[in-house]
Amino acid sequence: QVQLVESGGGLVQAGGSLRLSCVVHGTIFSGNDMAWYRQAPGKQRDLVAGISSGGITSYVDSVKGRFTISRDNAKKTLFLQMNSLQPDDTAVYYCNLINFATRQIVYPRWGQGTQVAVSS
Repeated sequence: QVQLVESGGGLVQAGGSLRLSCVVHGTIFSGNDMAWYRQAPGKQRDLVAGISSGGITSYVDSVKGRFTISRDNAKKTLFLQMNSLQPDDTAVYYCNLINFATRQIVYPRWGQGTQVAVSS
């Protein structure tokens, strides 16, 4: 029923920027908390940024000041603006509906993700 479609990834040099998008299909978007996750090669999938239905944001320390999470409720789209990218940001990035307070995903499936590769 719910479909999560991530896009916007690519290959960039260190210091560059990307803007990721996540379109949410099949559910009410505006009332849901949302988040971006990433899974680096050989690593677990980690929460990197979240935004509540009311617009409150939270970031993991490693991306604070560089990444900005936002949402467009009219377009049912979640965004992640990534600036000053570093090689450690290389990962597949995913979005999902979450409970902002517990950090647990609400939808038990993941989309295809979008690959971000940052070269030195």
